[in-house]
Amino acid sequence: MKQLKFSGFIFFLLFLTESLSLLTETQDVDSFGITQKFIEENTGSITIIAFAQYVQEATFDEMEILVKDIIEYRDKCLAHKTLPECAEIAINVLQGRICAIEGLPQKYNFSHCCSKMGFERRLCFLYNKKADVGFLPPFPTLDPEEKCQAYKINTESFLNRYMHEVARRNPFAFGPTLLTVAARFEEVAKTCCEEQQKASCFQAKAAPITQYLKAMSSYQKTVCGAFLKFGPKVLNSINIAVFSQKFPRIEFKELTSLLEDVSSMYDGCCEGDVLQCIRYQSQVMSHICSKQESISSKIKECCEEKMPEREACIINSSKDGRPQDLSLREAKFTDNENVCQERDTDPGNFFAEFLYEYSRRHPELSTPELLRIARVYEDLLADCCNKENPPDCYRQAEDKFNETTERSLRMVQQECEQLQNLGKDGLKYHSLIELTKIAPQLSTEELISLGKEMVTALTTCCTLSEEFACVDNLADLVLGELCGINTNRTINPAVDHCCKANFAFRRLCFKELKGDEMYEPPSSQGFFTSCVDWCQAQNEELQRKKDRFLVNLVKLKPGLTYEELQSLFTSFTNMVEKCCKMQEPEACFLEEGPKIGN
Repeated sequence: MKQLKFSGFIFFLLFLTESLSLLTETQDVDSFGITQKFIEENTGSITIIAFAQYVQEATFDEMEILVKDIIEYRDKCLAHKTLPECAEIAINVLQGRICAIEGLPQKYNFSHCCSKMGFERRLCFLYNKKADVGFLPPFPTLDPEEKCQAYKINTESFLNRYMHEVARRNPFAFGPTLLTVAARFEEVAKTCCEEQQKASCFQAKAAPITQYLKAMSSYQKTVCGAFLKFGPKVLNSINIAVFSQKFPRIEFKELTSLLEDVSSMYDGCCEGDVLQCIRYQSQVMSHICSKQESISSKIKECCEEKMPEREACIINSSKDGRPQDLSLREAKFTDNENVCQERDTDPGNFFAEFLYEYSRRHPELSTPELLRIARVYEDLLADCCNKENPPDCYRQAEDKFNETTERSLRMVQQECEQLQNLGKDGLKYHSLIELTKIAPQLSTEELISLGKEMVTALTTCCTLSEEFACVDNLADLVLGELCGINTNRTINPAVDHCCKANFAFRRLCFKELKGDEMYEPPSSQGFFTSCVDWCQAQNEELQRKKDRFLVNLVKLKPGLTYEELQSLFTSFTNMVEKCCKMQEPEACFLEEGPKIGN
């Protein structure tokens, strides 16, 4: 991957002290050296990612001002290594230099962050990121020939501009993920620019990169949202469930050790500290690769890859097979006479081990479902351990677990039946109506995006053998997008409650929501009559107009039933078709529109 026109050596000097403090027993000096070399070689890309994610509105040219400033900072620190400012940690240096760019904080409205220091400033920059990127201009698209010409004339500038555009549109994606995307796009450009059929080559090879970025960004945003809203306990529970399913033969003690590194990784990545995120993720992967025999049989080839593909390969590797000697259930949590005493000795470790044992035995369940089971068990023991005969009470635990799973399973089955009955387009319209009714305060584009993601979850999963886990996992990611990362994000009281009350059960909470009764609809003036531009729209643009119209229709008339809204929508599209055939469409719309609105 190419870098900007200045040496990565500056970052090696600035961050060497900081990096050395991260060395642990699980990351030896060789591994540290590889990570440091990777950072050194990709300094330009790391700078672009950090700047573009913090100041999404800024242009590429404005970013180059920061680069120039960092060069001056480097020169000063090379000449005067003992200056106090040269000992600052990386993220503080970067944010300080961003704040120091004349007029930039005022122009893009982040001067309130610059007035803070240390952790408070870092948190402010994080919460200043915008998930809804509708304010940005459309992603620059070039004709394949122009694209390849730009690539060949100045490869470095071409790839850096691509990274800038991708990073600012994905402000919560982890640095290593964006570096992987950039490296893969570089390979695509290199290959496709040598092909005769450049357009079809780019289309075929770029699509998987886009899908990878979308999936990873969505997962990372959801997990960071859970971490920031619910704290380290929920983050740890998510990771226990995920790692226990992925690596079912790992010992609990080894998992606990690994999760210490994973927790540190999320501290840096969720905060938006690109450098720390790269370092800690490398540390986690080095830990896993150093214990392959006891962790997984599926990652040997991944561990032979170089950064960042090693990390991406391990994350996306398939689950290991269930150990043959693993019993169908772990009796110590339900049949043991001393369950309450063991719980009271160390509750955190006790419930973590329960989740580990249950997760590795149930690869067919989703992560949210495993967390629901863990919560049901925790609540059950809180009740049973206060009774006269606790063992008689908690021996019913398996029945409680099955009831919980059956409830979740019914929810997924109903969703898949809905897809079967309505079809893909019908389901999309149903999802748009449902989402807009419960969260009309969201922007139209955001609601359309969420609706499409929900449909993608169902169309992707409903025919698979692992239907339940697939639907439940992906649908929960859609809710993660809706709830967002920021702890102060407010939509309306009912939605806010579901987003903040209980992470494991939020899917079920959202299923109970109806419309927002406190919502006040906007004015309907001109809504059904200002439609002349529909006559020029075709294919994708026409579909986008239909989606936007339906969402805005629900915002306008939230009290109507699904059937009534569907009827109005059909009447409107029929009117458009009729009026666009007329010699004077505008007059037709003015005459026919009011009939629909009343």
